[in-house]
Amino acid sequence: MAAETETIPFEETELDVRARSYAHHGIVFAALAVLLLAAPFLVYPVFAMKVLCFALFASAFNLLLGYGGLLSFGHAAFFGMASYVSAYAAKSWGLTPELSILLGTAVAVLLGTLIGAISIRRQGIYFAMVTLAFAQMVYFFALQARFTGGEDGIQAVPRGWLFGVIHLGDDRTLYYIVALVFFVGLLIIHRVIHSPFGQIMKAIRENEPRAISLGYEANRYKLIVFMLSAGLSGLAGAVKAIVFQLASLTDVHWTMSGEVVLMTLIGGMGTVFGPMVGAAVVVTMQNYLAAFGAWVTIIQGVIFVACVLLFREGIVGLLARLLRRPL
Repeated sequence: MAAETETIPFEETELDVRARSYAHHGIVFAALAVLLLAAPFLVYPVFAMKVLCFALFASAFNLLLGYGGLLSFGHAAFFGMASYVSAYAAKSWGLTPELSILLGTAVAVLLGTLIGAISIRRQGIYFAMVTLAFAQMVYFFALQARFTGGEDGIQAVPRGWLFGVIHLGDDRTLYYIVALVFFVGLLIIHRVIHSPFGQIMKAIRENEPRAISLGYEANRYKLIVFMLSAGLSGLAGAVKAIVFQLASLTDVHWTMSGEVVLMTLIGGMGTVFGPMVGAAVVVTMQNYLAAFGAWVTIIQGVIFVACVLLFREGIVGLLARLLRRPL
């Protein structure tokens, strides 16, 4: 009689899990690319561009909060200041759109470096309050500075010609440029999250004293992720100024910082695609419920409370748990 062979259970290694996660994310990215290509034929291009700008903003904020564990109440400073610089460079200096956007992003990175170097010295609620204080300083600077236009902002910003070749006056043409910027930005965030740097950031988020004991300079890593988040937030704000041909105090107001927190939590903090979904939900509500006036804020509050009570992981976080797949 043949000897019975013992079945040895298969155990997935970390590499197997990571490869499966990459393959799954690749499918989601491919589906997202198809959706981005079809979007301007399904919805108004300007509305789609607004969603993408805020989706990039929320994804950049999630990089800091969801993976760095740092809650900032001042991200409107980077979003809004980049918007002002981009708008001013395009209108007053006559720079091309790509140079205006790059200049606005560079200013956001510089501002993020200055604010981050001071803010990361504190943790928890103290970190959040320091970032809020800096954001309020940026707000009052934007209110008083001459180049920002005060309460009127910078209006009639020219869209111009991209690289001197592509005219951005057509909404659909501009949409595909914005979609490309968003898609590349999301790929950068995905790569950062799944890089050795991202793994160290997760370790610092989970147990900073242990990470320090292993030899990692926690403050250096936190400053770098703060700068990355500020730069990508600035990129979103700079693009938004070109899209809407406007930079205003709304972009640097503290409520903008609150909105990006709301988008991230509704979509799913600590997920790659959650902030994008959260941004789409919030912007859609603001757009299609505008007839309710001030009630829109109350409706947003009700939805936020419902999300926190029913599924704390957010919309995408809940889907990831149900599908047992990382999103």
